[in-house]
Amino acid sequence: MTDNPAWSRGEFEAQLRARGAGYHVHHPFNVRMNDGLLRPGQIRAWVANRFYYQVNIPRKDAAILANCPDRATRRKWVRRILDHDGNGEDNAGGIEAWLRLGAAVGLDADALWSQQDVVPGVRFAVDAYVNFARQAPWQEAVCSSLTEMFAPQIHKDRLANWPVHYGWIDPDGLQYFRSRIRLAERDVEHGLQVTLDHFTTRAAQERALDILQFKLDILWAMLDAIEKACPDSEVPQ
Repeated sequence: MTDNPAWSRGEFEAQLRARGAGYHVHHPFNVRMNDGLLRPGQIRAWVANRFYYQVNIPRKDAAILANCPDRATRRKWVRRILDHDGNGEDNAGGIEAWLRLGAAVGLDADALWSQQDVVPGVRFAVDAYVNFARQAPWQEAVCSSLTEMFAPQIHKDRLANWPVHYGWIDPDGLQYFRSRIRLAERDVEHGLQVTLDHFTTRAAQERALDILQFKLDILWAMLDAIEKACPDSEVPQ
């Protein structure tokens, strides 16, 4: 336990945002993706494996809701589930948008849903994240979502670079990236408020940084596993 005084609210937020240096936008696989250096088979492998993460996001958020006794927080957090699952009416949801991305890169929806191409490392990382959300205090699980602070840039990069480098991908399939820019910015505002309000001692603030690093490691490990599963020399066109 540290005896150092707590950071001010502004300094604590700055410490959280500084962790963006370890966001998977900097992972070599993602850098090569944005530079147009991936082959179609590698793009498809990334989409198929990332789909496992997408379908588990609502389960993670439902776990947070189940652990949260605060009605005001639940009313805001439940939007995240509908953002991904859709509401069956005017909002098809992010999972459906990811299926459209899959179609745009040449993947059949049934194959995506079967999860037959999900590599063990990705499955292990995603499951670890869902289990953390189930078992941790709800405020800690909220804190783990703050990787969304860094997400808008990764989506903007894909929207800017994919049409240039990967002309074979139907641009209509990129709607998931477009939609997440606004939604991530909205979600960060709430998640950051919860985190800044709850972690108020220096020890607690350092715990929050560890939690955020855990989530950053989850995302990084996913790309490690995908990269290892489909090296350049073994991926078909």
